[in-house]
Amino acid sequence: MFRLLLFAAALALACGGAEAAKLDQTAVNQAQFGVGQPKGDNPTILKAQILLDRARFSPGLIDGRLSKNFAKAVSAFQTANGFQSDGTLTRETWDKLMATSASPVLVAYEVTRKDVRGPFTKRIPARMERMARLPRLGYRNAVEKLAERFHVSEQLLRRLNPRAGFGRAGVTLMVPDVGRGDPPAGVASVEVDKGARQVRVLDPSGRWLAVYPASIGSDEKPAPSGMAEIKRVAQNPTYHYDPHFAFKGVKTKRPFTIAAGPNNPVGSVWIDLSIESYGIHGTPEPGKIGATFSHGCIRLTNWDAEDLASMVQKGTKVNFKDEMADADVKLAD
Repeated sequence: MFRLLLFAAALALACGGAEAAKLDQTAVNQAQFGVGQPKGDNPTILKAQILLDRARFSPGLIDGRLSKNFAKAVSAFQTANGFQSDGTLTRETWDKLMATSASPVLVAYEVTRKDVRGPFTKRIPARMERMARLPRLGYRNAVEKLAERFHVSEQLLRRLNPRAGFGRAGVTLMVPDVGRGDPPAGVASVEVDKGARQVRVLDPSGRWLAVYPASIGSDEKPAPSGMAEIKRVAQNPTYHYDPHFAFKGVKTKRPFTIAAGPNNPVGSVWIDLSIESYGIHGTPEPGKIGATFSHGCIRLTNWDAEDLASMVQKGTKVNFKDEMADADVKLAD
């Protein structure tokens, strides 16, 4: 119910007129707070999403539209700063968010030869057994690769650049500046909140250093409870399927291995936990984070999983939290 209230509160504030606003560099960089924002593409919401992403209160996939992940990111930012935490983008929240960074949120980016060279995997089958036949699970094309680099949906990237040729080096694109800066110092532990579908990075006092939306377990394959610790971090991992997992839709009774790549079932990074066969990892489908369930592990967008991996080390504690509880959250400086 709390999650639904967060989304409803943000929706009530930010929706107004029936037509979508134009998205361009000027409109987004100069967007201001206002009640009754239009539906659809929204410069104010897009600007807020990018700034939340920079501040490591991740909205997940940046798309310039209202979503539950956006409302939860606003709520987390509010909680960390001592504001009323209801997910509504208030004037107070907006002003504090604007104070986190003065740099433009949309910037020009020149596509490089590496961006368009690949290697790409144009066709990726839905069934895991068939994925195991491929030599690599790469991006499907340059658009997907660029969208993931800048944390945006492919649809938004195209709307920001309606006349661009994404497959050519030298093309200039308008993209979000999602540079998060150096990883924060003083990481003490990681908290997996199963009720909120969030992963939080904490300092020794319990202050939130980063918050990411997550897909966490299911009724069929629930996430674990209690305490764990990180054993290792594997970049660009392969995926090993054990028939004992008995995942729905996997028919083979034999183990198999799926090659590495960002469209691998565990994405671009695997953070191995001390609980056997469980980890925190990326995903080939960032738009589904927080909206679907996992096979028991903790699934983040690739960029959030990579960000988390840069902060933790062997032995970092991971606390699985079964119920939401905001009372013990420490305020940001």
